Amino acid sequence: MRRTPPRFASLASVASRASLAARAIACSALVLAACRGTAPAPAPIKAPPAASASPDAIELVESAPVETTLNHADVRDAADVWPEMIAAARATLDIAQFYVADAPGSRLNAVIAAIEAAADRGVRVRLLVEKAFRDKYPETLERLGKRAHVEVRVFDVHATMGGILHAKYFVVDGHAAFVGSQNFDWRALEHIQEIGVRLESATLAGQLDELFAADWDVAGGAPIARYAKGHGVWDAASEGATVRTADGLRVRLGASPRGFLPDDAAWDLPMLLDWIDRATATIDVQLLTYKPSMRNGDEWRTLDDALRRAAARGVRVRLLVSHWGMRDPGLARLAKDLAPPSSVRVITIPPAASGDIPFARVSHAKYAVFDGARAWVGTSNWEGDYFLASRNVSVLVEGASFAQRLDGVFGDGWESAYTKPL
Repeated sequence: MRRTPPRFASLASVASRASLAARAIACSALVLAACRGTAPAPAPIKAPPAASASPDAIELVESAPVETTLNHADVRDAADVWPEMIAAARATLDIAQFYVADAPGSRLNAVIAAIEAAADRGVRVRLLVEKAFRDKYPETLERLGKRAHVEVRVFDVHATMGGILHAKYFVVDGHAAFVGSQNFDWRALEHIQEIGVRLESATLAGQLDELFAADWDVAGGAPIARYAKGHGVWDAASEGATVRTADGLRVRLGASPRGFLPDDAAWDLPMLLDWIDRATATIDVQLLTYKPSMRNGDEWRTLDDALRRAAARGVRVRLLVSHWGMRDPGLARLAKDLAPPSSVRVITIPPAASGDIPFARVSHAKYAVFDGARAWVGTSNWEGDYFLASRNVSVLVEGASFAQRLDGVFGDGWESAYTKPL
C-alpha cells in the first residue's frame, strides 16, 4: 500500500525515527520484453513554485516490491519523488538511463507525464539511453522524442568504453539530482527492491551535468578527447568536490570507468577500496550480483580480495545478493571461505499475486555501509565490467545518520523471511 509522504525530509529527521524495515533492490539490467502493469495510475503532480536556493541535502529513497514487507514508512518511494522533482523543473532536465519501459496503468505513467508537462512549459529535456536496449523498448522513447523541447539521444557505450550505459540518474535545473539503482522501468517502481538518493546541491548536480554533457556530446559524434575537456566543475581531487549538508553529512560523487571522466580522480573504485580497507568493525553490502570476474570469464578479484582482507582482520562482512546471482562460483567460494560472523545470504522476492512478471520480483539495490559511518549508493553491480568498461555513477556519504539508517534497511532485508544462507 502506498503512502502520502512528507515533503523532502532531512536525513537527521529520518535517522531520529526508529530503525525500520528494509527495502532496496530490484530490476536488473538485461530486460527483454515489457510486461503490462496492473496498478492504478497515480494522481497527476502539480508543479510547485520555482525552487529557491537551499542548503545542500540528501534524502534516502527506495522502491519496494508490492505485497512484501520491505517497504519503510520513513523512506519515500521513487514513484513519489521522481514526479515531484521533475514537476519542479523550470529550465533543464537531463536524464541518463539504461532504457525506458512503461506500461499502461503503471506507476511510471506519472513520471512520463511529468516529463511531458515539463517539456510543454518550455523545459529543455535531454534523454540519453543505452544503444543495446534502444530497440527492445522503443515505444516510450519514440513518444517522448516527438514532443517539442525533448531530444532523445542513443549512446553506443560499447563502441566508446567497451561496456554499457548502466548509470541511472537525472538532473533538474542544475541544482537537484537523483542517483539510484532504479531503471526507468515500470517494474522498478512496483516489483523490484531498489535504493537511491535525492540530492539538493548545485555542486553535486553540476558535477553530474558535466558528466552528462560529455556523454551527450560523445553520443552525438564528438571525439573521445571530449572527456579530457572538463569545465572545472568536477575537480574530484579537491575538498570542494565534497559538500556538507545542513545536518553535517559529507557527500561526494564517484563514477566509472576511468579514462572517460571529466576528472579521473572521480573514479569510484578506488574510493570503495579505500573504505573497505579502512573498515574496522562491519561491512554490509547488498547487490543484484557479485562476481569476482569479467563478463568474458577473466578473473577480476579486486573487490573480492578487499572483502577477504577485511574479514581476515576481524571485520564482520555481510553480503546480501539476489537470487539471480546465487549460482556464481566466485560468490560460492567467498561464502565458503568466510568464517562467522561474516557470511553471504540470498534474498528471493516471492511472485506477485497477479502472476509471473518477467524480469521482476527481484532485489536490484546496490549499496554498502562501512562501520555504520560511511555509505556507498551506486548503480554498479560488483563485477569487473561495471567499474572498468561501463558508465556508472555513485554517491558516497560520510555520517552516521545516513549510514545507520541505510544499515537499518540492510538489517531488515538480512533478517527478513525472504533471505537464506548461500
